[in-house]
Amino acid sequence: MQNATVGRPLFGGALSATIPHSAKDISELREIPDNQEVFAHDHNDQSIIVELLELQSHVQNGDAARYHFEDVAGSNKASAPGTSEVRAVVALPKSDLSLEECSSAFLLTGTQCVAKFNEEAKNTVTIHLGLFRLPQFSTDVLVTFNDPLSISPGSSSAVGMGGEQQEDTEPWTLQDFQRLLQSLRLHDPGVFG
Repeated sequence: MQNATVGRPLFGGALSATIPHSAKDISELREIPDNQEVFAHDHNDQSIIVELLELQSHVQNGDAARYHFEDVAGSNKASAPGTSEVRAVVALPKSDLSLEECSSAFLLTGTQCVAKFNEEAKNTVTIHLGLFRLPQFSTDVLVTFNDPLSISPGSSSAVGMGGEQQEDTEPWTLQDFQRLLQSLRLHDPGVFG
């Protein structure tokens, strides 16, 4: 399947989205929490995570995207001063989205300095975060695209980088991520409990 996008069922078919080429379903390799779908690029350190989270009703609009970005930063141990930065938060027009049930949606772009596997070496990662707010289901749907900007030479990610370009190894782009966000669709609201 070269350079093709794949419409994939998510959460047992309750949702679906167009997942970029070269995506490996990480649940085939290790245990993933039930509220997450995780995909990694076959040939680099890019990843996409789709999460069903409790609605954070105490934060509104773009502040909700910032709240989730800071929560991700805490999980990535990137909450110390200077280790994470929000660069932009924009509202996504509902007319561009397939997820009609969302009351609002936002795209946040930022960076975080992240160590992989509790290593000392930190990689700079661009985080693109799509947030879909579904208050009627008490749910925030969070879609995160982790796109490494620079890999520390001391990181395990530095091993095996470079070399010959194989077929279908092009990195995912922001356009691939936007296509995923625009294609996200709800088929079974029962997934929200």
